Amino acid sequence: MYKSIAFLRSSLFWLVFLVSTIIFAPLSLLTFPFSVLNRYRFIILWSRFNIWWLKLTCGLKFEVIGKENIPEGGMIFLAKHQSTWETMAFQQILPPHVWVLKRELFKIPFFGWGLKMLKPIAIDRTAGRRAVDQLVDQGIKKLASGWSVMIFPEGTRVLPGKEVRYKLGGSILSSQANYPVVPIAHNAGEFWPKHSYIKWPGTISVVIGEPINAYGRKPEEINQQIHQWIETQMTVISEPSRWGR
Repeated sequence: MYKSIAFLRSSLFWLVFLVSTIIFAPLSLLTFPFSVLNRYRFIILWSRFNIWWLKLTCGLKFEVIGKENIPEGGMIFLAKHQSTWETMAFQQILPPHVWVLKRELFKIPFFGWGLKMLKPIAIDRTAGRRAVDQLVDQGIKKLASGWSVMIFPEGTRVLPGKEVRYKLGGSILSSQANYPVVPIAHNAGEFWPKHSYIKWPGTISVVIGEPINAYGRKPEEINQQIHQWIETQMTVISEPSRWGR
């Protein structure tokens, strides 16, 4: 019975989610004459609306711990990646930022169109070492222009309870650009699981860590510290009984 209700509520969410995407995508294209920041301010209204709609239909809320740790100016966010939820909610929680993502996402109808308007750091993941060079080159330019950069060091969504090796790209960028790194842990995958139709009610915990100074440090050292901090926080906010629902 509980799962049936969650299924029906999720169906209502998905219906409006798809309609809002179809409406917002063409409107996003009309923001082309404006600055990227103004495009960002308009396009994230789609994310804000759907996070609100998710709460209303599925009873899925969130709490943020450590928001005072976000420094002024540009920074590099290295965050846990479990769900689609954080790609929308972080736009509401965090200051303006660009994602590091794979170019293939631009090919997704409607969603990809709006995404491209935000001028993210799009890399070719098949390029090997050149992909890291693309990340560093574009990342330094974005940071210098006042934008923050969001990177998921795991490289893909990882199921709750699983731990993978963090990729070095974000740490290399922080080391070379000399901007602070802000780690973020969350348990969104326990409520909006990877490839799951159902969205479960509850409260997602988002924990923002203190900025980490990258000056004069090796990328491997930075990466290890980020990995340890995020995974330690995950043991605190995770609930195994919600895994695999």
